[in-house]
Amino acid sequence: MKVTVITVCYNAAEFIRSAIESVLLQDYDNVEYLLIDGGSSDSTIRVINEYKERITAVVSEPDQGIYDAINKGLALATGDVIAILNSDDFYLHAHVISDVVKVLHNNKNVDLLLGNVDFITPEKVGRSIRYYSSFRFEPWKMRFGFMPAHSAAFIKSSAYHQIGTYKLHYRIAADFDMFVRMLVVGKLPYFKMNKTLVRMRIGGVSTAGVKSYITSTKEMLYSLRENNIYSNYLMILLRLPIKFFQMLLFRLKTR
Repeated sequence: MKVTVITVCYNAAEFIRSAIESVLLQDYDNVEYLLIDGGSSDSTIRVINEYKERITAVVSEPDQGIYDAINKGLALATGDVIAILNSDDFYLHAHVISDVVKVLHNNKNVDLLLGNVDFITPEKVGRSIRYYSSFRFEPWKMRFGFMPAHSAAFIKSSAYHQIGTYKLHYRIAADFDMFVRMLVVGKLPYFKMNKTLVRMRIGGVSTAGVKSYITSTKEMLYSLRENNIYSNYLMILLRLPIKFFQMLLFRLKTR
């Protein structure tokens, strides 16, 4: 089973090294690694070039944003399974991909494998401040704005061929829309792997504060309506106090 990992980036020199190394250190041999850069003006390409001989392909050119870059990666991908690893995230350990492949081999009918994510601060990568569990996910929860962790999802290329690519009219929630189309509309079979696969630094596009939260809420509602799934602003806004309560419980448990 060939696994393609796509990392998209733009001016990501500060953290991209850890993302790259976490992929290159994987103990699974059949990995295709694609780096899609949006034409960075900092030293991102210089860092990437340090590993260029071990990266399958590097593309650096202007794009229309993160989801356009992901779509470019999907067009190049030749793997049976595809993962999207953000430039400021990294795999938790060297066995992530081999663990995922074992599960997929034992569950051949599955189109998506959903894993868990630890949120960390840029300053303390070894200490989790919040835990996001895809294991609690059910497709009906999407009408309330809940979704699996995108960076810990391994999706078969056949699922993308069936459902399509990421829609560019979403600035933040195209991954949410993709899961709606795959899991709610398409009802593709999935497996919830109750393990942390990725550590994710806070401060990215989807975790950038109140403005980002409002934008994502609007886009989630638009996606649900576009896919003929009933929801409303109040239903989606309920996810904020629920997430806050979950974060509080996590911090109390890890003191």
